[in-house]
Amino acid sequence: MNDKPPAPWYRQGWPWFLIALPATAVIAGTITAIIAVRTFDGMVVDDYYKEGKAIVQTLGRVERAHELGLAAQLSIRSDFIRVELSAASVQSLPARIILTVIHPTRDGADQELVLDSVQGVFAGPLAPLSTGRWLFQIEDESRSWRMNGAAYLPTETEIRIDPSNS
Repeated sequence: MNDKPPAPWYRQGWPWFLIALPATAVIAGTITAIIAVRTFDGMVVDDYYKEGKAIVQTLGRVERAHELGLAAQLSIRSDFIRVELSAASVQSLPARIILTVIHPTRDGADQELVLDSVQGVFAGPLAPLSTGRWLFQIEDESRSWRMNGAAYLPTETEIRIDPSNS
């Protein structure tokens, strides 16, 4: 017979394997909780009712751009943007527009530009945009109409926005 006493439990592999499985889950859960607490998710909206009303108003403003026969051609360069705005009637063209450049997921990367007209062309400096999908929103100063477009940069540098095609 074997007179050798069995090894203590902490010198065997199976107990450590069985302890490692739940310990890994606890560590991963702790890391996930730390990331969730430290990271702000700006995509979550607190007041859904107000957001819904804003969407209805936005649809009306897009329809108003369609009624005016507005269309825009955007040319995007690394540090400059040019907007050619056309309308069914020249009197419908504003002297100044508000161009908002929006990144769908990074709130801090958004830019709002106020551009003045020089013979129907609006142009101005633009902070460099990273690679990815960007949304472009054009409005007049009184915010009575709105046009929206999107592009995947850097491949799409010429964008046509026409509310009648929406």
